[in-house]
Amino acid sequence: MTLDQTNALLAVETMTEAFQNKDIATVMSAYEPGATVVFDPDAPISDAAQLEEMFRNMSMINPVFDYAQGHDVIVRGDIAMHIAPWTMTGVTPDGQTIAQSGLSVAILRRQLDGSWKMVIDNPHGGRLLQMASQ
Repeated sequence: MTLDQTNALLAVETMTEAFQNKDIATVMSAYEPGATVVFDPDAPISDAAQLEEMFRNMSMINPVFDYAQGHDVIVRGDIAMHIAPWTMTGVTPDGQTIAQSGLSVAILRRQLDGSWKMVIDNPHGGRLLQMASQ
């Protein structure tokens, strides 16, 4: 991986670790102002207050993410695309274990200070493939 690819991947990994640790301030700092996150494929969210509330609510299941199949990071200039299959396990407040999986597709932009922040984050990037196979 190039240094740019490594740094873009580090931005995604830092956000994931912060989310698992319920550090919502660090999660939010991983995104540009006005970034869009696709928690629900039919209702992407760009409002910072709504994003913060969604992350806070979702962190209550104590999510643990696994990217065992690896990451693909493509960089062109100041834009990067991160693609990775993921699995997540968690426990609801009432004790039920949940498991989910998907394909993360995230677009990041290099900031003036050289760091990378997400502009679009779609953890449901494989949804269309699943629909096509039905």
